[in-house]
Amino acid sequence: MRDLKQLVKAYDVRGVVPDQWDEVLSRALGAAFVRVVGASAIVVGHDMRPSSPSLSRAFAEGAAASGADVVEIGLCSTDQLYYASGSMDLPGAMFTASHNPAQYNGIKLCRAGAAPVGQDTGLSEIRELVESWTAADDTITVPALDVETGSISQRETLRGYADHLLGLVDLSAIRPLKVVVDAGNGMGGHTVPTVFEGLPLEVVDLYFELDGTFPNHEANPLDPANLVDLQAKVVEVGADIGLAFDGDADRCFVIDERGEPVSPSAITALVAAREIARARAAGEDNPTIIHNLITSLTVPEVVRELGATPVRTRVGHSFIKQEMANTDAVFGGEHSAHYYFRDFWRADTGMLAALHVLAALGGQDRPLSQLTAAYDRYAASGEINSTVADQDERTQAVLAHYNGDDTTVDTLDGVTVTGPTWWFNLRASNTEPLLRLNVEAKDQATMEEIRDTVLGIVRA
Repeated sequence: MRDLKQLVKAYDVRGVVPDQWDEVLSRALGAAFVRVVGASAIVVGHDMRPSSPSLSRAFAEGAAASGADVVEIGLCSTDQLYYASGSMDLPGAMFTASHNPAQYNGIKLCRAGAAPVGQDTGLSEIRELVESWTAADDTITVPALDVETGSISQRETLRGYADHLLGLVDLSAIRPLKVVVDAGNGMGGHTVPTVFEGLPLEVVDLYFELDGTFPNHEANPLDPANLVDLQAKVVEVGADIGLAFDGDADRCFVIDERGEPVSPSAITALVAAREIARARAAGEDNPTIIHNLITSLTVPEVVRELGATPVRTRVGHSFIKQEMANTDAVFGGEHSAHYYFRDFWRADTGMLAALHVLAALGGQDRPLSQLTAAYDRYAASGEINSTVADQDERTQAVLAHYNGDDTTVDTLDGVTVTGPTWWFNLRASNTEPLLRLNVEAKDQATMEEIRDTVLGIVRA
């Protein structure tokens, strides 16, 4: 039997097609989703991967057979699906494997209003229900319900999605900008032309052709190798800014006019400042901003300097979204370039973050490198992965080395050790035998010293 625990992850469904899942299993997942969330109607969308249309249609058929009316919105970005879920107030399913290679596909699920469905909020129940329908020979029999089969209809949402985002950022007075956009053959090639239409932007496009085989490079901007083409093009054409979207276009990475990456922490701080000002203008005295524990110290510093409240969370969208709901935060950001907005149903949207950066850049005459310099105060290592035989044993070895009077340790997510002018976080991967290290310090030399010391212990 195929192991559904390898397919149904902590936050979504993700696996190789057809080895780990196919249309038969997708149909069963659709039926289980409707039954677990108690939905009478759902919305379904998909990305440009070759397997996405048939998998999403099978899911829709399974949902309809269980009595739910299904609205198919077709090709869309993940944040466009969140828009549909929020604006229609319906649970949703987005078929995408984000930045994974072409042989993968997956499903990101949400309840009405784009509220996340994760392992602790329904995903494990969906998996267990499908497992109960699966026989020893891997055949799946979905028990029929005494309900009328739901309808399957289609609706266009791209224009509404674009209008909603443009209503949240004032771009009316920005100066003309030259923008290079690398869509990585992903869904940015679908959303960017409509969202940017009519703005004073000269767009130089890279890899806008929708192609789920990713012929040019992986649609994963977190890997520096996938930014090389964008960096070169920005310098070549003398652009003001470069934007790189991942495969499902819910994350956006930023390149300055020199061809240098702008850290997602700096973007978090910049957008936080704008959202704080926006909330204040609407009469909110003390806005809250969420950041995960491996974003730069710059983020909480900027938030406090602006008289707002920073709240630190674990890494991961479910923790960010839950804390945003608990605190009514206006904005949240992660080191991985996921940006969450209260006015976007607390969901993540790289496009809205990009619009904020364009508004900030277009509202003054300085280049982007100068604009973001105020939000880049520390030297950071970025995330470094190490394969280890025993995650806990190696973590304890690191803690034994840094057991001094001038350090503090917290265990909110992995271990975070803080010294006089530096900190590092060491976290175990939930799915692989890896330890993930992030280091930040007041200067490059200190950062490198701490980084190399910790890696030496981890990899000993």
